[in-house]
Amino acid sequence: MPTAMPSSPTPVGELDVAGALLSLLRDTDTEPRPDPQLEALTLAVAADLPVLLWGEPGIGKTAALTQLAASLDLPLTTVIASVHEPTDFSGLPIVGDDPAEQGVPMAPPEWAVRLVRAGRGLLFLDELSTAPPAVQAALLRLVLERRIGTLVLPPDVRIVAAANPRSSAADGWELSPPLANRFVHLQWTHDAEVVVRGLGGVWPRATLPRLDPARLTEAVDVARRAVCGLLTARPALVHRLPGGEALRGGAWPSPRSWEMALRLIAFATAAGVSRDVLSQLVRGVVGDGPGLELLAWLDRMDLPDPELLLADPEGAELPERGDRRLAALEGVVAAVARRPEKSRWDAAWALLVRALDSGAPDLVVVPATTLAGLRREDWDVPESIERLAGVVSLSRRADRAGDRVAAGAGAGAGAGAGR
Repeated sequence: MPTAMPSSPTPVGELDVAGALLSLLRDTDTEPRPDPQLEALTLAVAADLPVLLWGEPGIGKTAALTQLAASLDLPLTTVIASVHEPTDFSGLPIVGDDPAEQGVPMAPPEWAVRLVRAGRGLLFLDELSTAPPAVQAALLRLVLERRIGTLVLPPDVRIVAAANPRSSAADGWELSPPLANRFVHLQWTHDAEVVVRGLGGVWPRATLPRLDPARLTEAVDVARRAVCGLLTARPALVHRLPGGEALRGGAWPSPRSWEMALRLIAFATAAGVSRDVLSQLVRGVVGDGPGLELLAWLDRMDLPDPELLLADPEGAELPERGDRRLAALEGVVAAVARRPEKSRWDAAWALLVRALDSGAPDLVVVPATTLAGLRREDWDVPESIERLAGVVSLSRRADRAGDRVAAGAGAGAGAGAGR
């Protein structure tokens, strides 16, 4: 019986080896890691608001969206806006049997049909700043109404876009104001430590924020009081279209963007996110100036009621943080100025003494000086003022010394010029 010849091993091709190496390079892991810009992105996604990531080429915007989709277990659909025609977003007209009776329906593109069939997903509109104005106009209905042709995207589809600044975009365009005003604008930057650790195989994990069910009603109340309070005090901020073309392509205040800010504050409050994350979000919808005013208004909302402090100065709880304590004391002095009474004036001095005993002395200088100016001729000076006299007089002496130094420097400069 002939001996069977051993079978020769199957040859391994070079491309197979290359594929194995590529597979090892793609084998990365994730870890929970504080990342404010990633937290801001996931919170905006949870709030179902369209997000636009701004960043230089190669900064990792696309990689971040890919990782986000994988972390949230959402199918990712990427659409390069600049290589599409307007009809790809508004739909192609399809003539039926009887257009006069049935009309002419607008057929959606294949990627939109796939999203609707899946019922969920992450739609990534890339290279938005290289899309010409006609395409940007066609995107308006998609971003705001979530419509493509005759299709409506399911509620579980989220929209995120990415763009390069015009200076670094190939044939770049500024975003049109109507399209820009529909997005949460986030500046995407790189963190060297995150990049190094990611290249080592471990990237930050993107997770949706945990909303506290017990705080939902409170969150809505906080958001409405903040936005409505600021706009009542500053009605000029309700709608302010920037003058420059570049600024119009970013975040600016309008009734639509204030509604977005309200939603983001509610979600941020329910999730208990950091101040940095909230700042990125509100500035990303109404712009830097109005956004900072809104943050300051939120701070004032968290301050104790001046009337409650005046009612019980001995048992009052003053904020620990220096800037908040100063704001609370200034609010007390302003309350006395609105309704000047001897008992309220004395209570304010008692609060300033408590602040002096439990905090930095310099925090009481300005409120004490202002409060002293509110004294009426028939009001006796309370003994507690003597506790503050040293602080105020020291501040005045420092101011006078600074004035003398400045005056001497000015005189010396004048003499030198006259030589």
